[in-house]
Amino acid sequence: MKKSLLFVSVTLVLLNCGSNKTKTASITKTEEVEKEILTDVDPTTYGTTITSAELKEMLYTYASDEFEGRETGEKGQKMAVEYLKQKYESMGIPSALPNDDYFQEVPLEKQKSPDVTLSINEKPFLKNEDFVVYGSTNTQNFSADKIVYVGYGIHSDNYSDYTDLDVKGKIVVARDGEPKSSDGIFNVSGTTETSKWSNGRQGLSSKRDAAMKKGAKAIFLLDYGMFARYLPYYKAQDTSGTSGRISLSNDTPDMITFIISEAMGKALFKNINSDSKPQTVASKVSVDLVSNPEKLDSENVAAFIKGSEKPDEIIVISAHLDHEGVKNGEVYNGADDDGSGTVGILEIAEAFKKAVDDGYTPKRSILFLHVTGEEKGLLGSRYYTDIDPIFPLANTMVNLNLDMIGRVDARHEEDRNYVYIIGSDMLSTELHTVSEDVNKKYSNITLDYTYNNETDPNRYYYRSDHYNFAKNNIPVIFYYNGTHDDYHKPTDTPDKIEYDLLQNRARLVFYTAWELANRDNRIMVDAPSKPKLNNF
Repeated sequence: MKKSLLFVSVTLVLLNCGSNKTKTASITKTEEVEKEILTDVDPTTYGTTITSAELKEMLYTYASDEFEGRETGEKGQKMAVEYLKQKYESMGIPSALPNDDYFQEVPLEKQKSPDVTLSINEKPFLKNEDFVVYGSTNTQNFSADKIVYVGYGIHSDNYSDYTDLDVKGKIVVARDGEPKSSDGIFNVSGTTETSKWSNGRQGLSSKRDAAMKKGAKAIFLLDYGMFARYLPYYKAQDTSGTSGRISLSNDTPDMITFIISEAMGKALFKNINSDSKPQTVASKVSVDLVSNPEKLDSENVAAFIKGSEKPDEIIVISAHLDHEGVKNGEVYNGADDDGSGTVGILEIAEAFKKAVDDGYTPKRSILFLHVTGEEKGLLGSRYYTDIDPIFPLANTMVNLNLDMIGRVDARHEEDRNYVYIIGSDMLSTELHTVSEDVNKKYSNITLDYTYNNETDPNRYYYRSDHYNFAKNNIPVIFYYNGTHDDYHKPTDTPDKIEYDLLQNRARLVFYTAWELANRDNRIMVDAPSKPKLNNF
């Protein structure tokens, strides 16, 4: 172990970090005092305290039927957050929030199907027959004698349907897809490949967001695929009388988004299928929408170890605490999704705390963040990053996100000791190098980058809580084992978890966090991909 020399000639007070014990030494003459360097501590001393036995014991409780599938805002989720709080209290790891309150309140609402009266040129159109109302909205009513047809509804750096158009406070109508030249080159991408503007739900969200940024009052989108996909869902929801999707509470009315049938599209603009030129159209539209969302309370859980030298620089280790709840009388236990990541964080936190108790406090601070509502659209992490970050995002160095790290997918039945790495080089090549080097030094797990691609059709880069950090230019690594036959089924139970793999993957995250927390310099954001906000 290397040493550094500290020259002193005064009475010295030495703090044993994490023990709250004070040692006093009186030094009457100048002498050399040896001080151990934290970065020279062997992290395996603490990484090996992460064990399959402890992970298994915790997961059999956390993913038990007693927790009722941890449905966001429901009894099981309340039990889950209390369990996490008690675990951190028993480990002696304090809350990241004042007054020892580990719970960051996340205000949500259940969107009940609104009542809508809608007519075009005085002809009525019916909800869940001719159109569906997408997303959350508040009670609104409005009418207009003209609408603005915005073609494909695209606004990007190298192509825009909004050029010279003023749509502020107006109703806009858009069609699906995106333009391309006669030789098959798409205007936006400049290649033969489509862009996000044609990509299903991402295309829908992108066109809605573009209209919203331009100040539109509402958007009607003719998207054949999305209409066919959503119509049965919304119709069944209305028939059963159940509440709709859960979203973050919003005191400001959202821009209303209608996904419409072909007949309704032609009623708004008769040439909508053949004409992509933006223009003002004389169509009289009247909308009366009444919404009565149900308020719902949920919580993120946040524990914290304060850094010794760079306490304002934060490393966030995250996992989502929720799952699917109870459906048709069956508990969806969510042992892998994401009980595995949740208990993995608890073991990682305990390993860091043992180091602190031995006098080795990490240089940087570590936030252990368990987020709610991931299954409802990354809600807890979005609330943390977009609305109420406990620590400034500018001070957040990296997010390591664990979501499903306890199983093996079909591609790796012959190579069990693997983990998918997603996002490590999207924003920081330095983070990618650290990840690779740490793995080679301590873990020797096969790091699979199959899904480490923004354009991967599975879109995993956008589908877990790390994305809300990445979209804010914070480097991320998403650790993931891939899907399996029990994904989002009541058969995702703790007996299916491969605990030796869960142990290995949790240790890898610990070693990576240890290196990031104790290295001299903050990792650089030097490879800025530009992920765009999307709703799921």
